[in-house]
Amino acid sequence: MKHILSVILFSLFTFSAAFSQYDQKLWYKKPSGQWEDALPIGNGTLGAMVFGGVATEQIQFNEETLWTGEPRSYAHKGAYQYLGEIRSLLNDGKQKDAQNLATEQFMGQPLRQMAYQAFGDLYIDFPGHNDYTDYQRELDLTTGLAKVAYHSNGVNYSREVFASYPAKAIYIKLTGSQAGKLGFSVRTDALHAAKKISGNGNELMLEVKVDKGVLQGVARIKVLTDGDLTQLDGKITVDKATQATIVLTAATNFVNYNKVDGNPSEKTARILANAPGYDQARKVYLTDYQSLYNRFHLVLPSKTNSSLPTNERLIRFKEKPDDPSLLALYVQFARYLLISSSRKGTQPANLQGIWNHKLNPSWDSKYTVNINTEMNYWPVEMTNLSECHEPLFSMIRDVSQTGSEVAKEHYNAKGWVLHHNTDIWRGAAPINASDHGIWVTGGAWLSLHLWEHYRFTQDEEFLKNTAYPLMKGAATFFLDFLVKDPVSGKLISSPSNSPENGGLVAGPTMDHQIIRGLFRACIATSAILKTDIEFASRLGKTMEQIAPNHIGKYGQLQEWMTDLDDSASHHRHVSHLWGVYPGEEITPSKTPDLIQAAKKSLQFRGDDGTGWSLAWKINYWARFLDAEHAYTMIRKLFNPVIDASQKMSGGGSYPNLFDAHPPFQIDGNFGGAAGILELLVQSHLGELHLLPALPASLPDGKISGLCARGGFELTLEWKEGKLTTIHILSKTGNACKVRYGNKVATFATVKGKVYKLDGNLTMDR
Repeated sequence: MKHILSVILFSLFTFSAAFSQYDQKLWYKKPSGQWEDALPIGNGTLGAMVFGGVATEQIQFNEETLWTGEPRSYAHKGAYQYLGEIRSLLNDGKQKDAQNLATEQFMGQPLRQMAYQAFGDLYIDFPGHNDYTDYQRELDLTTGLAKVAYHSNGVNYSREVFASYPAKAIYIKLTGSQAGKLGFSVRTDALHAAKKISGNGNELMLEVKVDKGVLQGVARIKVLTDGDLTQLDGKITVDKATQATIVLTAATNFVNYNKVDGNPSEKTARILANAPGYDQARKVYLTDYQSLYNRFHLVLPSKTNSSLPTNERLIRFKEKPDDPSLLALYVQFARYLLISSSRKGTQPANLQGIWNHKLNPSWDSKYTVNINTEMNYWPVEMTNLSECHEPLFSMIRDVSQTGSEVAKEHYNAKGWVLHHNTDIWRGAAPINASDHGIWVTGGAWLSLHLWEHYRFTQDEEFLKNTAYPLMKGAATFFLDFLVKDPVSGKLISSPSNSPENGGLVAGPTMDHQIIRGLFRACIATSAILKTDIEFASRLGKTMEQIAPNHIGKYGQLQEWMTDLDDSASHHRHVSHLWGVYPGEEITPSKTPDLIQAAKKSLQFRGDDGTGWSLAWKINYWARFLDAEHAYTMIRKLFNPVIDASQKMSGGGSYPNLFDAHPPFQIDGNFGGAAGILELLVQSHLGELHLLPALPASLPDGKISGLCARGGFELTLEWKEGKLTTIHILSKTGNACKVRYGNKVATFATVKGKVYKLDGNLTMDR
């Protein structure tokens, strides 16, 4: 019902200009020359990169559960016996000794977690197609279809590729414009040393087994055509065809984080047997995909450079950033990536979403929860993709179980804890190195995503049955863990670190901000559900004793309890500003002194950084209400990284718009999209703040289907930098407060009703 209302709201609002194809399409004039040029498709379980080759098409594919390792506990039995000594060493200023002791006695076992794995490659060879003209490849975000077209030997050839969530398969349609002129062969391969390729009739099978682990996978490929089909030595050849369809699916023996007795051969055989024909599969796929994608629209004006191929647009944007619709494309691409990598019943988006072409990917392509995993989900509620949040919630449920063991063994504490990384086996213990691996607020931060889902949806059943039990467990841990600082007498988080800067310490600012945020969310939930009043009271009393934010000698927000900040440091993590974004305890209106200190800290760190760091800085400057500085950061995030092999110290965007750390990390795509939208609407302070930080470069625009906290959905139009029309759909009937410039309007609402206001916030009655 709520999405029907969304469509009604959109139909009430007539845009003065048609949607531009340049807001919603990536396109190129030549095939991909590297993985970072290829175009991604995905259905949450399967991901693939379509290279668009002519003589040979390569489709590199992944299955979300193919990882190294096996079910195991990462907890270090009895580690808590050394907790007091580690804390004492830190209190005495003996950081190195504390780190050495923690390395020996406190780290997870094993010290490193496991890695996400590439699965395989599908190759389609087209003999005689070396000479060609009129080439174009594209990814149409409105349909999620990747397409290739060119002319060769007097024939127009085309391909269409999509990953279907309903069919659990990837479909590839090949077509020639003249009857009987389509000829090709299909083969497959993998990087894994343990692999087997076999075939029978119109099917191929690729079997792989990971090195250093128990997981094995099966991929099956089926070819349907009106031409002649033969198979020999694991290769299918088709001649004299006009069209053909290739169906690909894959699975592993993974069932869940402690069970690996699945049968991937049977599963993939069943999927292929039930796979519908291309036309039916395409129809069902589009209905499913567009039910999510079409809820949200962002239109920014197209300019001269907007019609250029995407790789050229990036280059021109660096030279002259006068291409507003590129920002709309970036936001919609992020939404496409979320739909493609995070669907109900799948794993959440990892460090590379679902796309990885290596057996040893950077940072193992895990879930890094000291920023990167959370950033993946920053735009999910705002861009009307609430269902895509569910895989993250499922992972939180898992790590609350493994994290309860870690809480007991490492801290002798109740509740649950998650450190800075997890993997498919849901490791929760500190890993890698004591100077940055012992960080205790990963679970707390993830728990706040549960709270944010409630704030946007107002779903009390979810809050009661799913969110609050997990939030309470995370908060319970800190009631046991927090310890009194011998100098200030305040409660602090010790041992921990400020990701990933400064080593093992007592009392990092970021921890305290996150813990207070979690406690406030639990207290608010107690009031909403009218439950756990005594627990909420205890949280409130404890929160008052937690060390507050401090302003240091440079006028900066201190990163630690002691004033140790280096004003010359350009470290990519600016974690102590968490209270600005995604937190909300530091704001221009309520804490102006702290907001200025936070701004000073960010100025010290500078405007450069890795891709995800640039994305976070966009959000910071948006929350500072500094529109032009935020736009400067957007320009840096769009910095073209044309050659993926080049060594760079800063981030940007690859030709396919993937975020460049470098190398590729998907978090910058999601964080950057969230930052662009924070310029247009902010709702974290109990009001709908419209165009709070609109850059001069975006004087005109329209947005529809944007969701806000409190259960509202917004449609806005602005011209020449001025808001002209507002529609607000009340999904739950909450009171609504709207702010625009120095104007404020407050009014009661009725569930399901749309409220229309003008630029003066005067309601159309």
